[in-house]
Amino acid sequence: MATLLHIDSAVFPQGSASRDVTSVFVNAWREQHPEGVVVYRDLAADPVPHLDAAAAAAGAESPLRAELANELAQADAVLIGAPMYNFSIPSTLKAWLDHAIIAGHNGGGAESPLAGTPFTIVASRGGSYAPGTPRESFEFVQNYLEKLLTGMFGAEVDFIVPELTLAASQPAMADLVPLAETSRAKALDEAASKAKALATRLAA
Repeated sequence: MATLLHIDSAVFPQGSASRDVTSVFVNAWREQHPEGVVVYRDLAADPVPHLDAAAAAAGAESPLRAELANELAQADAVLIGAPMYNFSIPSTLKAWLDHAIIAGHNGGGAESPLAGTPFTIVASRGGSYAPGTPRESFEFVQNYLEKLLTGMFGAEVDFIVPELTLAASQPAMADLVPLAETSRAKALDEAASKAKALATRLAA
C-alpha cells in the first residue's frame, strides 16, 4: 500500500491551474491504487510559520519540523503544486521546505533516507519561461526545486508545466489563448498518465 504526500500552495482555492492539475493527478492515483493512502497539506489554507531561530536550532527535535519530516519519510511519492509567483515559488512552500528539510536528519543527497523518492512538481506559470523564450532566464521554480530536491534528498524529480495560464484573463495575451489551452490539456493528460504509471510502479 503506497502513500502519496500531496502539497498544494496556490493562494486561490478555486481557479488555480496548479490545483486543477494536482487534483487530476490525485484522482488518477486513487483510481489506479484505491488501497493507497493520500496525505494532504494545503499551505494556503493552513500555512506553516516561517523558520525561526528556535526551530532551526532544534532541528528534528522541533515538533513541527519532526511532523513534516515524518510525513516525508512515510511517503512513497510526493506531489507538489508550485505555481510561479514573482518568478519563484510561493513563500508558504518555501517555509514548508525550510521546516521539512533537516540537515543531518533527512537532508544528505544520495545518503538521504529519501534518496530515490519520486517527486512530481506541477510548476504552473502565467507566461512562458521555456528554453528559447525571452523570459527563460527568469525561471526560478523548476531550476530551484530540481536543484534543492536532488541536492538535499537525492530525489527523483519530474515536472508538469502548464504555461500561459493568464492568457484568458489578460487582453494583451489574447493571441496566446490557443497555446494556453493546448498547454493546459497537455498538463492534465500528463497528470493522469504519470499518476497511473507511478501508482502502478509503487504498488508492484
